[in-house]
Amino acid sequence: MQEETARSAIDTFISAFNASDDGYVTALLSQALTSDVVFWGPLGRSEGIEAVERFVLDIRRHPAGTGTMVRCSAVDMPDEWARYQWVFTTPDGGPRLAGTDVVHLRRSLIDQVIVFAGEIEPSAS
Repeated sequence: MQEETARSAIDTFISAFNASDDGYVTALLSQALTSDVVFWGPLGRSEGIEAVERFVLDIRRHPAGTGTMVRCSAVDMPDEWARYQWVFTTPDGGPRLAGTDVVHLRRSLIDQVIVFAGEIEPSAS
């Protein structure tokens, strides 16, 4: 049951990267994250949905074009922390970024996100 809750929150978080319009990003993040979420990203620590929103919008505005973020592994939840792998691919086989996120849940919402991103590589055709 706890893994289902984590999977739902994670998939909603990922859906913010794929929203049809930037205006939907905040609404999707609000469904997945606590308002005081702590985000450990490539540029360090930040707090709040607005900080995560800035990160998501930066990824969505990749110079190669709007890409697609997908979860490419099952959600592994040994205790309070869950982890999963993801891949972000830009259009037309452009740069690909892959990584692993580790999230902590509180009351069915993500209250901490740690992003471990790998190197950008061209996608395999």
